[in-house]
Amino acid sequence: MKFKLDENLPVSSAEPLTRVGHDVDTVAGEGLKGAPDLDVVAAAAGAQRVLITLDQGMGDIRAYPPGSHAGIIVLRLADQSAAAVTQAVTDLASFAELSTLAGAIAVLQRGLLRIRHQ
Repeated sequence: MKFKLDENLPVSSAEPLTRVGHDVDTVAGEGLKGAPDLDVVAAAAGAQRVLITLDQGMGDIRAYPPGSHAGIIVLRLADQSAAAVTQAVTDLASFAELSTLAGAIAVLQRGLLRIRHQ
């Protein structure tokens, strides 16, 4: 599966996903650092990548309806340190059916992944 890490995630958080065979790139690596959210979501969708972010606004289904993008995963974490974010992505990487995230809005919070499809 293909993922894109938003600029608010440490680049090191890509490792748990790449370790299990996923293709991961970053907003910063694509030169989109500081770009509006709509542009970031459009770039991820254009590359068929599920976007992973800490930006809770990207979990708004009115602004980003399921099916209008390649998928968005919002990490809702009380601790947003690099270690906590990397642990959350490690937890995400352990979910067996990540393909169910395509086109969906998902929120990962305290080990629970809630997925909203079309």
